[in-house]
Amino acid sequence: MKVISMWSGGKDSCLACHRAKNQGYDVVSLLNFTTSSEENSLSHGLSAEVIGRQATMTEIPSSQMAMPKEGYRDAFKSLIEKWKRTKDIEGIVFGDIYLEGHREWIDSVCRELQVKPVMPIWTKDTASLMDEFISLGFKAIIVATRADKLGKEWLGREIDTTLMKEFEGMGGIDPCGENGEFHTFVYDGPLFKEKVRFNTGNKTLRDGRWFLEII
Repeated sequence: MKVISMWSGGKDSCLACHRAKNQGYDVVSLLNFTTSSEENSLSHGLSAEVIGRQATMTEIPSSQMAMPKEGYRDAFKSLIEKWKRTKDIEGIVFGDIYLEGHREWIDSVCRELQVKPVMPIWTKDTASLMDEFISLGFKAIIVATRADKLGKEWLGREIDTTLMKEFEGMGGIDPCGENGEFHTFVYDGPLFKEKVRFNTGNKTLRDGRWFLEII
């Protein structure tokens, strides 16, 4: 089955895509959405250029599209309808884990589009998912945090077993950051042809969240 895989540049979308490929799905493209200005990715605050550079390091074609704040659902459906006609896709891979509101939206939209929602990590234990991500050899760093949960000192930290133990000891931090505690940027692993080259820049606080610039 031909599918496209939603791509944020973070660990969840990366692991979901990797699992989907291993399950036999033909991932014809990664799909990343940007702000209307096309400067930044919608999801983790990373620049569209960095996400594009990251995607080229995979073995999968990629596409970026600016999405409006208003009318997101209609724009999403229009795009998928086009890809059904031009790329013969039959499903969409999502990296959601347990937020029911997200699942309801996905099921509703995919039903309207008559495509299959492929959710390889849905309802999986988040600690086990992080163990899998790390053991597979994926490499990622924290690029955004909720300021009321994690301070700016966590920005740039590597996703590894040491970090997971620290989060476990703190309590109130989901291992996958599923409640928005943190977001990541994946730069290496089995889905990549070679390591993504990047540098880190400024740390900024916006709307209650800390962000690390990736350049």
